[in-house]
Amino acid sequence: METALEELRRLASKAENRRTDTGIPRVAMVQGEIPEHALAAVYEPMVNMILRGGKSMTVGAKTLHYDPATYFVMSVDLPAVGSVHAAATGEPYLAISLTLDVTAIAALLGDLSLAVHEHGDPSSQPEAFNVAAVTPELMDAWVRMLRLMERPNDVPALAPAYEREILYRVLQGPQGHMLRQLATPDSALARISSAIKRIRRDFRRPLRIAELAEQVAMSESAFHRQFKSATALSPLQYQKQLRLLQARQLLTAQGKSVTATALDVGYESPTQFSREYARAFGLPPTQDAARIISSFRIGMAN
Repeated sequence: METALEELRRLASKAENRRTDTGIPRVAMVQGEIPEHALAAVYEPMVNMILRGGKSMTVGAKTLHYDPATYFVMSVDLPAVGSVHAAATGEPYLAISLTLDVTAIAALLGDLSLAVHEHGDPSSQPEAFNVAAVTPELMDAWVRMLRLMERPNDVPALAPAYEREILYRVLQGPQGHMLRQLATPDSALARISSAIKRIRRDFRRPLRIAELAEQVAMSESAFHRQFKSATALSPLQYQKQLRLLQARQLLTAQGKSVTATALDVGYESPTQFSREYARAFGLPPTQDAARIISSFRIGMAN
């Protein structure tokens, strides 16, 4: 497996310190130091594998750590904060990811036997993110996928097959239940995913738990419990994270005032917004935005 890991590192060595396209659908890579503010974001469903260094991801009160012996599965959109670090040798952090395609997962499940469908021990409560150990079979599938970067003409014909194999290997692993539940329309996780899409679309509006629960055919108490189990956040906490992350972008990218930003993301009170922003990011909005803009300018100068 070490030989395969070394080949993956070589193949991904052209990655930059931001999400870098590989030319392969849904496959990306990243390398080097990544600013803290760039790692505070809404992460899309994905399988993420570390090739060098390590990473921590925090959603709500739950923090997970992973390294080159593990991969990370996220099955719904989640607001998270993260940090990365270089390898003990000083070599830069390096990772690859596959964005999850629910249609591809469902098609694969439709072709598998019942025995494979039931592989593992799914939790009675939905779970949307966790870490698992990399297997030699999963590593080999990733090697075949990334080799396509050197043979772009083969991508249309072979990338779908290699993506299917990566998904199959994840389905066989301890986090496979997340993919199975996500691609099963009546599962609790699929229902929570549907509610998340609505919260993301309407994050500026007051959150109406009763309407969300009705949308996913759950009681209010069951919806709240299942949402918290899946995301480590209550629905209200989830919405608040969305608002604050959007506010940070408006403050830094568009230079909006604190009051205008607060109103734009759905707060009625700029004072409450400033208080919750400082609690989330460690500094009041104006100071945090100035710090991010300054770090960006320094990075551009270097």
